[in-house]
Amino acid sequence: MFAFIASSLFAQKTIELGDAKSPKATLEQVAWIAGSWRGEAFGGQIEEVWTPPFGDSMMGSFKLVNNGKVTFYELCQIKAQNETLILRLKHFDGDLIGWEEKDESMEFPLVKLEKNKAYFDQFTFELVSENQLNMYVVISDNGKTEEVEFKYFRY
Repeated sequence: MFAFIASSLFAQKTIELGDAKSPKATLEQVAWIAGSWRGEAFGGQIEEVWTPPFGDSMMGSFKLVNNGKVTFYELCQIKAQNETLILRLKHFDGDLIGWEEKDESMEFPLVKLEKNKAYFDQFTFELVSENQLNMYVVISDNGKTEEVEFKYFRY
């Protein structure tokens, strides 16, 4: 049992903000996220595209394709707000029907920045190399919570 707990603790790549305050940060500090990325997850192919900083945000999109059909999309932003950064996203099914209410989005405040790593609340970006970007996300489904790794490669 101890070995399982220890390995789970060391394997975790996400952190929570808790009651702490988000640190000061700028979009230029996470500009390395920009690019076109592809990988595999959830039994299909995934694609994520991030624009460079422009205005007060970076814009991102995610697509999951299973058996040649889009399963769902996400529209994302990393926004400069109150001298820090916040990651927001909304989900849509394959026909662009929103999952969240129209005035709601999922929000992940910035927890900390390290070289080639951006830790948002339970959502981490890691630039492994010039051509590989990993994301780690805590996902809850049917009462089960787990950290999921997404490995992307630049295309």
